[in-house]
Amino acid sequence: MRVLLIEDNASLATLVTGGLQRAGFSVDGLSTAADARTVLGTISYAAIILDLGLPDEDGTTLLRDIRRRRVATPVLVLTARASLDDRVNALHDGADDYVTKPFAMEELAARLSALLRRPGDLVGRRVSSGNVSLDILSRQVTIAGMSCAFPGRETALLEEFLQRPKKVVQKSRFERLLFDDSGGVASNAVEVYVHRLRKILEKAGATVEIHTVRGVGYFMAEKKTA
Repeated sequence: MRVLLIEDNASLATLVTGGLQRAGFSVDGLSTAADARTVLGTISYAAIILDLGLPDEDGTTLLRDIRRRRVATPVLVLTARASLDDRVNALHDGADDYVTKPFAMEELAARLSALLRRPGDLVGRRVSSGNVSLDILSRQVTIAGMSCAFPGRETALLEEFLQRPKKVVQKSRFERLLFDDSGGVASNAVEVYVHRLRKILEKAGATVEIHTVRGVGYFMAEKKTA
């Protein structure tokens, strides 16, 4: 499940990213409100984790703007601001949950999971290309209307491709997506999982295919018809 972390403290962002990845989440990290606005205009996330003390803008302003744009994605505020007024104001501004620093990583992961279990506008949100579709919350993949079983890492790869149709995704991004920072990743690990995904798509009759851009990465596009 893919979440966006907006946090300008690099060491904390690394800690949170690693903890959430171990809990089964895929995490994109940003450090400014400006970058968040750009990304949220093009990519759908299961949830947003938002620090309020951003370097270019107060996080509450970004939160209000997200809700004005009718983005229904759940937002979990993660901040050092611990007063009752701060918590109440953030919830009124559109936050779905509020966690103060310092915090236990296990609690953050549990709160995020609980948040995503709530029914709401995000349930059933899908990303698609050709006859391939993925429910970003349930992780259910359908091809030509038929449900298909996908392993976890292949599903994460597929989601990345479907979120960026016809755009080249760098190999280094896939490495961060699929593996934690503990090291020991084989140099051909990404190629192995891309190969597996290709085989699954081909066997299921998908009308999309993965192309390799040598030395850079990969992109997905619909197959050309004669």
